[in-house]
Order: sequence, then structure tokens, then C-alpha cells
Amino acid sequence: MVEVTFDQLQGWLITFLWPFVRLTAFLMAAPLWGHSSVPRQAKISLALVLAIVISPTLPPLPAVPIVSWASLGIMVEQMLIGIAIGLVMRVVLAVVMAAGEYISLQMGLGFATFFAPDLGASSMVLSRFLYMITLLLLLAFNGHLIVIEILANSFTTLPIGMGGFNPDAFVMLARYGSTIFSAGLLLALPVVASLLIINLSLGILNRAAPQLTIFSIGFPMTLTVGLILLMVLMLDLGRYLEGLFSRGFVFMQELIAMMAPLG
Repeated sequence: MVEVTFDQLQGWLITFLWPFVRLTAFLMAAPLWGHSSVPRQAKISLALVLAIVISPTLPPLPAVPIVSWASLGIMVEQMLIGIAIGLVMRVVLAVVMAAGEYISLQMGLGFATFFAPDLGASSMVLSRFLYMITLLLLLAFNGHLIVIEILANSFTTLPIGMGGFNPDAFVMLARYGSTIFSAGLLLALPVVASLLIINLSLGILNRAAPQLTIFSIGFPMTLTVGLILLMVLMLDLGRYLEGLFSRGFVFMQELIAMMAPLG
């Protein structure tokens, strides 16, 4: 008969539980796995499988009782790490949605919105279209596997029970949010600039020839030109998103290294 002592049982639980908390927090915060259409059972099952695979490779764990305030603090620590890594991927995906909103406003499609359950708010149709293309390209580039690899390596850089964070890491993460506006505007700039020139030309034409009905020809023209420019933009979208993903992965690694406590 196999006998299991309390110390052995506690050792097995902490070896599994603390990595499971970090992985679950990441899967809930990341845009791909955290989507509302993904069942919670699937998220928990994936975190369970990853925790079982990663547990044997973990560095030595702190000798802390699983039912204690110190264990609760370690769980909160793992949650913060997982959420921070997931937010990086969410920022990367938000870049494309911001670009879609900029383009929609210039094309006159600002009214074409619908309720997005995963966001809990209304979203423009063009933004959701670009968002889904970005998710598919992320899978095509094996970005989901790279993110999981970075997350697994984070247990070496940020071992469980390290006892604190470098506060500069969270400042770094907050500043990274500016990428939504800078990179999103850079992606939408060719279309937005072209449509802005068309709108300015129509305004000048309206002043020169007031008898023309600008409103009746302006919207079809901006919509048609916008669709043509979107077709041209799609030809180079893959290269741009590949660079965007690469920069996001590099920042994710820099953030993990920055979160390590000083001294």
C-alpha cells in the first residue's frame, strides 16, 4: 500500500497550484485565449495541462504552507505576472482595432457599429474585421506558441515566491499603452491621409462651385476610395503585423526581465 504523507501532498499541491494561477491569469487576460467565445472549461483545461507540463522544470519553490497568508501573497504575485504578460498581447491587438476606427471615421463608416460581447461595448465593423484578420495571422505566424514559450521561461526569470516586483516594470507597461495610438495611426496613415486630401478637395470644390451637391457625391467617393485603399493596404498588412508581433514579443521579454526585484 502506498502511503502519502501530508508534507508530500503539500509539496505536490504547491508545485502545481502556483504555476496554475499564473497560467490561468494569463489565459484570462490574453486576447486570443481570453475571448468570450472560448469556454471557461477550455481555458482552465489548457492552464491545467500547461501547469502539469511546466511543474517539473520549475526552480526550487519556497517552503510555505499552502494554507497561509504567505501562500495567498504568492498567488496574488502570480496573478499580477500573468495579467501583465496578457496585457502586452492585448495592447498589440488593440493597435489594429484603433487603426480600424481611424479609417472608419475618415471613410464615413463611423455609424457601422455593433455590440462586441468580449469588449462589453460597441465596436466598429471595420475594426472587428481587422481584429479577426490579426488573430488569424497571429496563429499563422505561430505567435501563440511563442507567447506560451515566453510564459514558460518566465518561471526562470521570475521564480515563484521572489518576494516583490520592480515598480518600474508597471510604469513601463503603462507607457507601452501609447503603442495603441502611435502604431495604430501609423498603420492607418496611408488611408487616412488620402481620404483627408479628398475631403479637403471636396471642400474647396464646394466653395468654388456651390451649385454642386457635395454631400451626395462626397460620401460615395470617400467610401469607394477608402475600400480601394484598404485593398492596397491588405497587400502589406502581413509584413506590418509580423513586425508588430515581433516588437510585442521583445517587449514581453523585456517586461519580464524588468519585473525582477532589484538587488
